[in-house]
Amino acid sequence: MTQSVNKVVLAYSGGLDTSIILKWLEVEYNCEVVTFTADLGQGEELEPARQKAEMLGIKEIYIEDLREEFVRDYVFPMFRANTLYEGQYLLGTSIARPLISKRQIEIARETGADAVCHGATGKGNDQIRFELGYYGLQPDIKVIAPWREWDLQSRTALLDFAEKHQIPVPKDKRGESPFSVDANLLHTSSEGKALEDPWVDAEEYVYSRTDNPLTAPDEPDYIEVEFEKGDPVAINGVAMSPATLLTELNTYGKKHGIGRLDLLENRFIGMKSRGIYETPGGTILLEAHRGIEQITLDKGATHLKDGIMPKYAELIYNGFWFSPERDMLQALIDKSQEFVAGTVRLMLYKGSVRTVGRKSPFSLYSMEHVTFEEDSVYDQTDAEGFIKLNALRLRLLNQRGKITEPPSYD
Repeated sequence: MTQSVNKVVLAYSGGLDTSIILKWLEVEYNCEVVTFTADLGQGEELEPARQKAEMLGIKEIYIEDLREEFVRDYVFPMFRANTLYEGQYLLGTSIARPLISKRQIEIARETGADAVCHGATGKGNDQIRFELGYYGLQPDIKVIAPWREWDLQSRTALLDFAEKHQIPVPKDKRGESPFSVDANLLHTSSEGKALEDPWVDAEEYVYSRTDNPLTAPDEPDYIEVEFEKGDPVAINGVAMSPATLLTELNTYGKKHGIGRLDLLENRFIGMKSRGIYETPGGTILLEAHRGIEQITLDKGATHLKDGIMPKYAELIYNGFWFSPERDMLQALIDKSQEFVAGTVRLMLYKGSVRTVGRKSPFSLYSMEHVTFEEDSVYDQTDAEGFIKLNALRLRLLNQRGKITEPPSYD
């Protein structure tokens, strides 16, 4: 039985699927629909989404530029941890979902809506991320997930519904797309259909955010990225806002074919999926942040951060951005960044980015201590006692093994 709903806030792209969802909500729930379209830097003109919503009779339409908030409050905090899921994935899709969820809940409160709706399928991670965000921010909110509810299980059924309800279907949308795409300022992900066979290499036409590394310039670019408290603030001496800076790094990354990833990952829901990811600016930023931490972060802090990073990454991937454990880890990570400031010089060349220089007013690097020449600050004989103390337990274990057989519990 359909749950009673008066007004629902729909995460609306203006595309065919969410337009069908919009009409389906009105038909199935007999409710008022508020559309919310977020500009997260996906590179698309969003005014058509407004026009489409107006054409479909929507009165309350929200279209918001969230690029600065997205990078400042979500991307940068994540990069302070050098976050990688399963050692490779920079979480471009995952990190966008909490912000969309947050704004949907805020708009629901502003408009008096009693429900929110997303267009994620019942097989993927996004349904989980959206809904954990909703419930974490408003526990009593009603959530509508059409792909888990309706009987429109084929492309033909969707097109028939669209035609029945006079939803315009562009000619290029009548056939099935060769793969699905999600994009924002941090990345582009492509998956499904033509990309499902993990043995088959992705065709070059799949890549939209990066030039082919094989045909990238034969001369490298050298850039300098300046950091304050773990966040990038300038490129080549020019101060920039968070979104502007990431956009600039994306331009460099595209030119040199940096940030391509073909990944077979483990979804939270249990199955494996293959994704083609492009994260040009993010890949450069990760290398730069690692570079500045090398000279400013203590060994113990570095190793602790590296140890907790997989857990932090998993929380974001699985949709627990608004959880207390993510907040706790974030506080630890942010504490570590107090003196992560200075400048990193990077070389960009044919699909790769490499740190070639780093400097900081808070540097922990001491040339006096590491020099191979004579110095007056380090007594090499001190190492003997250090080694013997660390070897003590190993020597005791060895002695025990010589005189005692392991006990038998038969």
